[in-house]
Amino acid sequence: MKFPFTQIIAASFATLMAASSAHALVVYTSVDEENATKILDAFKADTGVDVQMVFLSSGPALSRIEAEANRPQADVWFGAPSENHILAKERNLTQPYVSASAGDLADNMKDADGYWHAIYTNPLAVGVRTDILESRGAPIPSSWEDLTNEAYRGLIQMPSPQSSGTAYAVILTLNELWGEDKAYEYMKALNPNVQTYTQSGTAPSGALGVGETPIALQFSPGFLKLVDEGFPVQVMFPSEGVGYEVAAMSILKDAANLDDAKKLVDWMTSASGQAKLSENKTYFLPIRSDVSAGEGIPTLADIKLVPYDASFASENRQRLVDRWVDEVLGQ
Repeated sequence: MKFPFTQIIAASFATLMAASSAHALVVYTSVDEENATKILDAFKADTGVDVQMVFLSSGPALSRIEAEANRPQADVWFGAPSENHILAKERNLTQPYVSASAGDLADNMKDADGYWHAIYTNPLAVGVRTDILESRGAPIPSSWEDLTNEAYRGLIQMPSPQSSGTAYAVILTLNELWGEDKAYEYMKALNPNVQTYTQSGTAPSGALGVGETPIALQFSPGFLKLVDEGFPVQVMFPSEGVGYEVAAMSILKDAANLDDAKKLVDWMTSASGQAKLSENKTYFLPIRSDVSAGEGIPTLADIKLVPYDASFASENRQRLVDRWVDEVLGQ
């Protein structure tokens, strides 16, 4: 049977595209889509490596990676706090690779055996729409304790720890500040003031920008972007101290495109890769001391930080999230 020439050309093109797609680096990203696109596009521009990106919040990403363990559909998990990558390592979902750039990173910015490398770091922050609070005659908060003020009833958006690593960082921060029982008492007291617990860790800043909420809690980049764009937003770092994420990346076990996965790790941890964070206005803080965060972006030295143990965070995640569901949502 003979086929028209146009059909042969179309079939050949489809085969070529399928082959090209099969060789693309597949990345599950828990970095927000806008910034992940900026970073991975810069990676492609510098290296020529094609990237297929799938956005998944940290919880769903880990669940999907685990479900696909016998037949991985991605090569790299890009983003989510490092404790998630520790958990992935413990579940035998990732593989080691020590990047040539790893020696330039602090110990808390990498796994000693190469199972994960940091991408960037960011502190928790509270974003405030000063115009809305002023119109309501409500004060501008300056601390964690302030957020329980009845003046903010139903006015705060923050992510849910059931799906967001950002929200889990809040639990860890409060636990370090006050101990576990007092931390949960605080979150129960805060609950009436929470308008919405979002599924995504970056959704609250979006709601803040459109005026859907006057107070939002998440990591700082989304708020810094709103300030840079001229919104009437004030960024507050609670005076008691804030936790901070070390967003990381891992190469998945049995990755089909291992060579390009290693290229991404090398590029992201290099000085040139880290420089793309500020060049592309991600508002992320770099993991290398020899790279500037950019004009107007605070350094970690300017903020009272609350460190927490990544191993504790990994080992206790399910227990602490279950307790949050029982005692805060179920109160």
